[in-house]
Amino acid sequence: MKVFKELMWFFKQEKKAYIWGIVLLCMVAVLQLVPPKIIGIVVDQIESKELTARTLIIWMVYLGFAGLVMYGLRYYWRILIFGSAVKLSRQLRNQLYDHFTNMSQAFYQRKRIGDLMAHATNDLQAIQQTAGAGVLTLVDSLATGGFVIVAMAMINWKLTLICLLPMPFMAYLTSYYGTLLHKRFHKAQEAFSDLNDKTQESLNGIKVIKTFGQEKEDIEAFRKQSLDVVGKNIAVARVDALFDPTISVIVGISYFLTVAFGARFVLSDDMTIGDLVSFSSYLGLLIWPMLAFGWLFNIVERGRASYDRVQNLLNEKPDIVDKENAIQSAPVGDLKFRISAFRFPDEIHPVLKNINLILKRGETLGVVGKTGAGKTSLLKLLTREFDQYEGSIHFGGHEIKEYSVQLLRNSIGYVPQDHFLFSATVADNIAFAKPVAGYSEILNAAQSAYIHDEILQFSEGYETVVGERGVSLSGGQKQRISIARALIKNPELLVLDDSLSAVDAKTEEMILHNLKENRAGKTTIITAHRLSAIQHANLIIVLNEGTIVQKGTHEQLMNEQGWYKEMFIRQQLEELVEQGG
Repeated sequence: MKVFKELMWFFKQEKKAYIWGIVLLCMVAVLQLVPPKIIGIVVDQIESKELTARTLIIWMVYLGFAGLVMYGLRYYWRILIFGSAVKLSRQLRNQLYDHFTNMSQAFYQRKRIGDLMAHATNDLQAIQQTAGAGVLTLVDSLATGGFVIVAMAMINWKLTLICLLPMPFMAYLTSYYGTLLHKRFHKAQEAFSDLNDKTQESLNGIKVIKTFGQEKEDIEAFRKQSLDVVGKNIAVARVDALFDPTISVIVGISYFLTVAFGARFVLSDDMTIGDLVSFSSYLGLLIWPMLAFGWLFNIVERGRASYDRVQNLLNEKPDIVDKENAIQSAPVGDLKFRISAFRFPDEIHPVLKNINLILKRGETLGVVGKTGAGKTSLLKLLTREFDQYEGSIHFGGHEIKEYSVQLLRNSIGYVPQDHFLFSATVADNIAFAKPVAGYSEILNAAQSAYIHDEILQFSEGYETVVGERGVSLSGGQKQRISIARALIKNPELLVLDDSLSAVDAKTEEMILHNLKENRAGKTTIITAHRLSAIQHANLIIVLNEGTIVQKGTHEQLMNEQGWYKEMFIRQQLEELVEQGG
């Protein structure tokens, strides 16, 4: 019953609902004792030929009244107990979602999305069952069982002891089954997480799967994982299936003992026939507590396994947190990078080293280099996706770690390489960074990103739903909507991480022209593979294996031999060839 102790914080929070629910449950347990007693009295009156029509009607009225009261009480305790369990599920789900949003990039490199989704769905359902049906079965089995045993003892305590003799065996076996169930259910939940992750990954990559003609192979991989889930759930079901037969055998033995010894007590005048009928009826009422007790182990062990999984997740601390007395104002001013070394978690070799540069407010920085040179890694440090680096980054006279994380990121408009659009309208996607933005602001942002005219050609214009991850749009359209989303909040620092790679040269030129006009006095950082996107920058750095190997303006870099000049000339020649030169 460890899980009930772990959930005590919630039971205290909802103590009023649980206390009243338990009180109503106990009242029902007491009222359940009335019908068997009345039946026994009626049987004795029939045997003694004292039963009259008027007496029978009175007893039937009592039975009917008890039934109506139990009906009402059962209705209200369900609302109180099951309603509270739903609140627990909602509260834990909100905690998980809040926790997910506060975790750093490193967390999502360790965890799979499908596994996190399983925690927020399947595991929470098991915990909800524990706080609802689990509490019900615990209280109901103890209350009903306790009251019934007392009523049976009042009829004949000797027969009560005799019929309860098999109960210790049931307690031992159900406890053993519960331990097995906990282990197997934990494995079943992990298998479900794997299947959930596989499903999510396959659906996201359906285009790639179809393009490479791997449908059969993917279906086979899914089938194997699905069989694994089924196999592990069948292992759970095998243990689960032992509860009812075990309890039925125990109950059967108790009935046999009741009839065998009860008949002897009747013959010896220690009991009346009516008492034996009432006793047998009470024993029938005892079946439910026994079954409930077995069911309780099932629910509790499932809930404990799921609660352990959820708590392990919630106990992971965010890597990126605010310092005590963090600066509660948005950064404004120059950018200074002084990075000795940066390594990704669990990596040995640094991806950045000896990065030293100063970018004045209002200037544009161009960052170029080979694939894997460290361009995106540099930007991730600026947005505090990672904090474990040697050195410092200053923004507006203070190190970025001294600012509130929320305020720092609010001052940065970041357009990543992977352009994620939500399954919403074009207008909603652009206004995501500024939900209170008016329609004119959305239009201005779209015009600056040179996407306005194309949006007007969509079936519903700005109200067109783009589909999951912008599936209905081209790569260039997704890039420009993402740029518009960053521009709408007019950030102090705009970061474009290779965000012009999917547009043609003319569109790129128009976007850069609009940025220069509309962002006067604001700082911009652009990483790119196509050097035409950054040749206008005030400062250009060339990264190679995480180190700055060249630094200067476009003109300065073209006047020296190196990677930048060689690549720029090559790209110019490629463009000339594409144009038929």
